[in-house]
Amino acid sequence: MRKTTLVAAGAALVLTLTACSGNSATGTAQPAGANGQSQSDGGSGLASPFTDAIQLASASKQGTEKSKSAKFSMEGSAAGQTMSASGAMAFDGANTKFSMTTTAAGQTTEMRMVDRVMYIKLPAEEQKQMGTDKSWAKISADGTDPVSQAMSGALSQSAEQSDPSKILEQVSKAGRIISSDQTQLNGEQVNHYKVELDIAKAVDQFTGQVPAATRDKLTEMLKGKDIKIPAELWLDKENLPVQVTMDQGPMMQALGAPAGDSKFTMKYSDWGTTVDVAAPPADQVVDFGELMKKAGR
Repeated sequence: MRKTTLVAAGAALVLTLTACSGNSATGTAQPAGANGQSQSDGGSGLASPFTDAIQLASASKQGTEKSKSAKFSMEGSAAGQTMSASGAMAFDGANTKFSMTTTAAGQTTEMRMVDRVMYIKLPAEEQKQMGTDKSWAKISADGTDPVSQAMSGALSQSAEQSDPSKILEQVSKAGRIISSDQTQLNGEQVNHYKVELDIAKAVDQFTGQVPAATRDKLTEMLKGKDIKIPAELWLDKENLPVQVTMDQGPMMQALGAPAGDSKFTMKYSDWGTTVDVAAPPADQVVDFGELMKKAGR
């Protein structure tokens, strides 16, 4: 399988892990309007920004659990490569599903995730190269080939960690709110937060999604290092994320990656939209592991 298709699969994991990952918040959150957030500001319906990260995470999680779905777009860059994606996602823990189109390394790829299986549409040229007449390849959480095994843990966790409020839970454990203000984004009044994530405070949060074989090595490489990851959040009057940005460049460099940007911007809209995602017809699907065996990998 061509490298560009693997890059597209990586974009999907970036979408569900990098931009939206994290574990449960610690501490006890107060209801909105108590201590951490004042009442509605003026006639916009927008309350003043939170000052406590745990309360911020709790309020946003309540909103996303109620809405359950959204449309999204993502733009990012890493090691000199750019990628983008757009689609719709329904957040439901292990049953999370999405459909999206990604563009990476100059190639556009259609992808779907449903029932913990990721489907990647193969271009006609790639079907010919791989010796298959199937138009879709699937990567399952229980795949047995080396690439599928490497990605299976991430696939499993991506389904559970794709709720965008998870980054706020990450902030509550590993970071702090540096500043906040109220502004307009796309004509909508929003609360804007600048936050900083301290890797040393929660190394496990930043290595928990990788395969177990490399987790210990990454944990050792990150332990004790003074690495700060900047992020920005824009939340609407329902405390639903409208936009999230994160720069993981400092962490990637600490892991030995070449110096350069590793930034991602997620945008969310149409919260509560209906998301219908179905697996491709079975006779049009080939197992990713079978393609790897044919390719001698």
